[in-house]
Amino acid sequence: MKDPELTAEEREVASRIKLLILDVDGVLTDGGIIVGHTSDGEDVELKRFNSLDGMGLRLIKHCSIDVAIVSGRVSSATTYRAKELGIVECHQEASGIKLPIVEKLLKERSYGWESVCMIGDDLVDLSVLERAGLPVAVANAVPEVKSICKWITKVPGGHGAVREICEKLIKARGMWDEILNDYSSRKP
Repeated sequence: MKDPELTAEEREVASRIKLLILDVDGVLTDGGIIVGHTSDGEDVELKRFNSLDGMGLRLIKHCSIDVAIVSGRVSSATTYRAKELGIVECHQEASGIKLPIVEKLLKERSYGWESVCMIGDDLVDLSVLERAGLPVAVANAVPEVKSICKWITKVPGGHGAVREICEKLIKARGMWDEILNDYSSRKP
């Protein structure tokens, strides 16, 4: 099934994507961070991730699209979620400087920028979004990010925005029915 909402040019751009890069806070989450500590004084940080996004990321792997998390914050909650989803490339850089991380990923895979789709929401994402073949902003992104993105999600980050883009990429490749059928026919 092809997405009838996509133009032929959008389908062409989507068909070149080999690497999906995700920001975390504001994209995979709603941007909220819950902090506290245990009775023993151990610091605790919690984030709310959306299960729809998780399913979308499981489905996109069937399209031969690599997935990488590149976050501008270091968080054990992000590490845990990446591991749970089987995302090996989970990079967290406290400085917020993401471009060198992405350049290294591209070099390791011999991919060009035209093969990158990045979903972002804030200023720290601009350096990668400006170069990506398919820059995507979540609905709650800052204006500077939205202004350079080719796609903007209908829903905000943390509310299924990543799932929305995963489905759009799959449908743009004409693989939705095949992947859905394959996924639903699996045995435990």
